[in-house]
Amino acid sequence: MDEAPISEAEARNLRFLRILVTVLAVTMIFGLLTLVGLLVIRFSTAPARLELPATIALPEGARPLAFTRGGDWFAVVTDGDEILIFDAASGELRQRVQVNGK
Repeated sequence: MDEAPISEAEARNLRFLRILVTVLAVTMIFGLLTLVGLLVIRFSTAPARLELPATIALPEGARPLAFTRGGDWFAVVTDGDEILIFDAASGELRQRVQVNGK
């Protein structure tokens, strides 16, 4: 079969489409490489190690339910509706906060 000759306008449109597809492919590859690079950079740095106390001296009969850490303090939520705030360096009790529940 003989193919019909392509007109000049169709040739220009095909050339434009080829350039457009090439530019879009390069842009997509560049974007994908950028995302992979950002993920590698983000996950290659190890998070700061969280220093936790070896032991915590709770008042008699208090059972811990939750623990949280701040800059120079840590807190323990007990089953007696109380939050105990301790000094991170010395481990001494700083404050007792009574939670009024129910």
